[in-house]
Amino acid sequence: MPQSPAAPPARTGSQAPAAPRRAGGARRTELAAFLRSRRARITPEDVGMAPGLRRRTPGLRREEVAQLAGVGVTWYTWLEQGRPINASVQVLDAVARVLMLDTTECEHLYRLAGIPFVREPDTGTGAVGEELQGVLDALDPLPAAIYNSRYDVRATNATYRALWPMTSLVERWERNVLYKLFTVPACCQTFVNSADELPWMVAQVRRSYGRHVGEPAWENFVALMIKSSADFAQLWASGDVAAPGKRVKSIRHPAVGMITMTSMSLSIDGMAEHRYVVYTPVTEQDRERIETLRTTVDPVVGCSVHGRRLSALLAAREAAGRPVKCPHEL
Repeated sequence: MPQSPAAPPARTGSQAPAAPRRAGGARRTELAAFLRSRRARITPEDVGMAPGLRRRTPGLRREEVAQLAGVGVTWYTWLEQGRPINASVQVLDAVARVLMLDTTECEHLYRLAGIPFVREPDTGTGAVGEELQGVLDALDPLPAAIYNSRYDVRATNATYRALWPMTSLVERWERNVLYKLFTVPACCQTFVNSADELPWMVAQVRRSYGRHVGEPAWENFVALMIKSSADFAQLWASGDVAAPGKRVKSIRHPAVGMITMTSMSLSIDGMAEHRYVVYTPVTEQDRERIETLRTTVDPVVGCSVHGRRLSALLAAREAAGRPVKCPHEL
């Protein structure tokens, strides 16, 4: 059972509590209101307690939440009063369990409490669910994918995989757009306008990182990128930030030549910091080249020097019994 954090210093006489600092005061007020609203919806029966005869307060009492979470009653009361006290992840986990918070509510709780570490949902193949995958599939023949704020590729449709087939063939930890773009040789770089796009993409991730400083998944990702690419390290050190938005991207494909597309990001309700990214061809020629790729049975993956047929990559994956490496690493 988690240990209660140290309580604030005791007050003497009629001394009033110190006024909350201006920065964070509104957040603590919102935290207090959120906890009260969640507590009000939980009945004693929900947590296996006898209902009792007379209950003036809807839902659980503060002392009942504290008891079930294994924290001090006074400390939890102060938390609901918006006082400037600290809460650990362990203690907030216990409170969230008692209040039966779902993933979105837990994330909200941690943010309001100023806790940097927030668990991420499962990132397996089926993590996005059938409905969201169905939207991706319905967007064909437009290439589309679901990214998170680190550019991890969560799900794709068939046209997206026709343009970038390695997103479904490599190890799961490698299915990250930035990692692929910054670790391939210059000749295998798909972006024609990479000098414009890569700095903007890094700046966008840098902006998102500000909400996740200290989280293991984010710190490990940044460390991996800095170690893997001197160019990324230089862009990261610049400290530039940018917001998602409409972009024009030009890619070079060995089978059809250059394709220019407009990318648009669309947020997804219920999946924090995930977004659809949909690519629309700029001209009719771009549309025809995408259609050619969609109907190409065995395209070359990679540049003319390092590239291999997709069938050869699939055969290598089957022989190895695991996802294959990128073409330039084979």
